Amino acid sequence: MLSQFTSENDKACLKDFFEVPGDVYPVGRLDYDSEGLLLLTNDKSLNHRLLHPSFAHEREYRVQVEGLITREALESLASGITIHVDGKPFHTAAAKASPLPQQIVIPERKPPIRFRKNIPTSWIKLVITEGKNRQVRKMTAATGFPTLRLIRYRLVGLTLDAMLSGDMVEMVQNEVYSKLGLLTQI
Repeated sequence: MLSQFTSENDKACLKDFFEVPGDVYPVGRLDYDSEGLLLLTNDKSLNHRLLHPSFAHEREYRVQVEGLITREALESLASGITIHVDGKPFHTAAAKASPLPQQIVIPERKPPIRFRKNIPTSWIKLVITEGKNRQVRKMTAATGFPTLRLIRYRLVGLTLDAMLSGDMVEMVQNEVYSKLGLLTQI
């Protein structure tokens, strides 16, 4: 679904699944092919505090890539890599990149991503502090390992732990600010 409350091109959007007050909006977006944590709020200052590059908040992704990821590719992701943003070269900030431990179970996606029996895949954990459009997908593609599935797992201290696809957890401002490492304004 689209991570917005207005549909485009007849695609499903948030209003098709959730009823929230009219002043609630998503902070940050997930592209149509991505899944995971999405923060909905009516706190107008939160958007700036989470998304402006000067604050550099961590975003953790669990990424399934095509092929068996190499140490060199992980090192390139970690040290920063040049991608194109709005047609211009952009060198990403240093990141944290590692193979995802095998004991972490990722639920199946519905509908599933494409499957090729003869091409292996790998899961990695990628933690970035900036959020350019389709940045993770561009980063993995630049290393030769295109993203197949992308899940935003964590935003600072907010995680998907104990949540299932489609779950919504209501939180008060102090709780959200605490998990995000922000001082409350109240």
